[in-house]
This record gives sequence, structure tokens and C-alpha cells, in this order.
Amino acid sequence: MTTTAIQAPFRRTERKSYQVLRWLLAIAMRIAARLKARSNRNALLELSDDQLKDIGLSRGQAYSHEHIYTRYR
Repeated sequence: MTTTAIQAPFRRTERKSYQVLRWLLAIAMRIAARLKARSNRNALLELSDDQLKDIGLSRGQAYSHEHIYTRYR
């Protein structure tokens, strides 16, 4: 019986630590996504107007803060 009483609080603590880890992982993934979007935007800004026209974008779209990389917008 004492082992069940000891394990129950441990499991609650374990669940909380997993919640914290999930939260930290979500933050890290959001930061990584923003860094990737920033590097993509910077790569687009380095292209000439003719190169942008080849891929179907204008200079204004390259400077836009909208998500121009998604197909479904």
C-alpha cells in the first residue's frame, strides 16, 4: 500500500514535467518556424525583379508580411 501512495504523487509530478516539456517544445517549434520564414523572406528579397517574375511573385509580394509561401491563401 505504501508504494501506491508514493507512486501517485510521483505520477502527477511526472505529468506536470511532461506538460512543461511539451510547452517548451511548442515554443521552440514556433521560433524555428519564424526563423525559417525570415530566411525565406530574405532569400526572396535578394532576387532580382526578373527572377521574382519567373516564380510568379512581384517585388511588393516579396516585401509583404503575409504568408506568400502557402498555396491555400
